[in-house]
Amino acid sequence: MTTTGKNSAELTQLANEALRDQPGCETASVPGVRRLPDVRAGRNWEMPNVIIGDSLISDVDRAVITVHHRLGRQFHLTTEE
Repeated sequence: MTTTGKNSAELTQLANEALRDQPGCETASVPGVRRLPDVRAGRNWEMPNVIIGDSLISDVDRAVITVHHRLGRQFHLTTEE
């Protein structure tokens, strides 16, 4: 499976949009994504921090897993910033 390369800013924006589209996560946000060390292909990034805002932590927890899984199948983090 081939993924599309995105830089950190692009991937952060996609993660934010996808997270806010999840039920109960309208006020949650992802301040940034981070490259995983020693991962060269596929899902090579993570969302180390999520600001939950007024959202319930259970909603955000479920949404982060869903968003990371879905976006991880489509995009990888490039070395270009």
